Amino acid sequence: MDADFLLLHRMRNGDDQAIEDFVRKYYPRVLRYCHLHIKDTGYAEDLTQETFARFFRTLSQYQHYGKVANYLYVIAGNLCRDYYKKSAEIPMECLPEQPIYQMESLNLRLDVHRALEQLPPELKEVTILFFFQELKQKEIARILGISLPLVKYRIRRAKELLEQLIGKEDAT
Repeated sequence: MDADFLLLHRMRNGDDQAIEDFVRKYYPRVLRYCHLHIKDTGYAEDLTQETFARFFRTLSQYQHYGKVANYLYVIAGNLCRDYYKKSAEIPMECLPEQPIYQMESLNLRLDVHRALEQLPPELKEVTILFFFQELKQKEIARILGISLPLVKYRIRRAKELLEQLIGKEDAT
């Protein structure tokens, strides 16, 4: 039995402290994930809160087979896709307030974000999950419902494109 299984059991039995512990544990990861998709901090926070609201509404039906974080990413990913379907224009706003990793220069962070925005949606999704959320390739395949070889291909292709895009930015 893992810690999440016990936490879920306590939450199903109405333990408010368990709910608070769960949110405290996963909220930063889900917020970072949403913020990488939605550059507007307010919308990213709204989508993060909606992710947890949807999770808690279906808690009684949730079957714990693996990592709860993966299920939260699926919910958050669907909400982010819905957000873009509703919005004809993708907002190109400022960087997240917290630094992504410990990149040394602001220019490099700007270059990485500009390049990330230029990736096709399927490569951007895999890039965020692999490089920014640090998920394993098998987990990404499960979350996205695609094969492991396709995940590996997309990661390799995303690396190539990012290198080209970041190199092009440095040349200008």
